[in-house]
Amino acid sequence: QVQFVESGGGLVQPGGSLRLSCAASGITLDYYAIGWFRQVPGKEREGVSCLSPSDGTIYYGDSVKGRFTLSRANAKNTVYLQMNSLKPEDTAVYYCAAVAYVCSGALHEYDYWGQGTQVTVSS
Repeated sequence: QVQFVESGGGLVQPGGSLRLSCAASGITLDYYAIGWFRQVPGKEREGVSCLSPSDGTIYYGDSVKGRFTLSRANAKNTVYLQMNSLKPEDTAVYYCAAVAYVCSGALHEYDYWGQGTQVTVSS
């Protein structure tokens, strides 16, 4: 059974940091692009970052570039999203997702999704 489980969300003050984890089971991540997305209720789900396995290219949305860092630990079958300099506008449910081979900006192309973890940035 393929499973993706996000963790690490919580309440953090503006300017603070948080590290999200995405643990995968029932699948190897070697050939999957792993993306992070976020969604505010009533808004479209937004791409945050994605790692392409073919060439190691990491993509970041403009709103998070320079603040967020995606990384992968293959031995642990886990992907991380380090979030620094957090802003209130970063508040959202964060999801990890996987699509075969290449990052995609089209949500419907992703094969697997986690359940999401809530990140709240507030004083």
